[in-house]
Amino acid sequence: MSLLRVAEFTEEEARAYIEKIRWPNGPVCPHCEHEKAYELNGKAHRPGLYKCAECRKQFTVTVGTVMHRSHITLKQWIMAFHLMCSSKKGVSALQLQRNLGLGSYKSAWHLAHRIRYAMRQEPMKSLLKGTVEVDETYVGGKSREGITGRGSERKTPVVALVERNGKAHAKPVKRVNATELKGAIREAVDSQARIMTDEWPAYMGIGHEFAGGHGIIKHGKGEFSRGDINTNAAESYFALLKRGVHGTFHHVSKDHLARYCDEFSFRWNYRKVNDDARAAAAIYSSGGKRLAFCR
Repeated sequence: MSLLRVAEFTEEEARAYIEKIRWPNGPVCPHCEHEKAYELNGKAHRPGLYKCAECRKQFTVTVGTVMHRSHITLKQWIMAFHLMCSSKKGVSALQLQRNLGLGSYKSAWHLAHRIRYAMRQEPMKSLLKGTVEVDETYVGGKSREGITGRGSERKTPVVALVERNGKAHAKPVKRVNATELKGAIREAVDSQARIMTDEWPAYMGIGHEFAGGHGIIKHGKGEFSRGDINTNAAESYFALLKRGVHGTFHHVSKDHLARYCDEFSFRWNYRKVNDDARAAAAIYSSGGKRLAFCR
């Protein structure tokens, strides 16, 4: 469904759209997960209100989701999901405020972070397999000393793990040492995988822990690919992330950088489907992820 069609939704159509995505087989109680419920159609009842036949509690399709107790309309929520899922380099909160007609920048900013939270996918639920490329970069403005790369302590290091022709997982780390980088690999990668990195010493020895071993590309010697040994996919991921940070958001707080990584990883993981399917996947993932106001 196109964004233009979503823009023409009534609130009733918007609610039905979310219900169809989150409850393809009928309403499910967010309190006890019972699958038998009935709609309350009395004059005193608000639209879309259900009552569970098991625990007897009332609920709507937004209860227990990132949309819970939001004063933003469901139509605006759906449009925001579509905009953030279709914008390859992200969309700023200021642009969301303008496009959705929101009353304040604060509302748009919190809306965007709630959607990023919905996009979050725990790596332990589906470990990366096959050939997994690992690389790290620094995100942030230019340091006061003008140092870039691994020596730029004023920036925030981010490690990315990218499964070739598959999914990606990225997160900020405290520092680019063996403890942090190897820990990220062990957390997100299947033990049968093959690891690909550059020659950074912190990665040395990780191949002994994975059945596929460890391929090393030596950038310091001018290598960018040697046979199938390269980190090109991981570098492509960072190219998108950095273009988003510098070109769209301009500044990203260290406190919230992990959510931006979740956003770019989600779009990467669903890059082979169309915008509508990607937005539907994000809406479906919004359940069980309530997020209090960010500061």
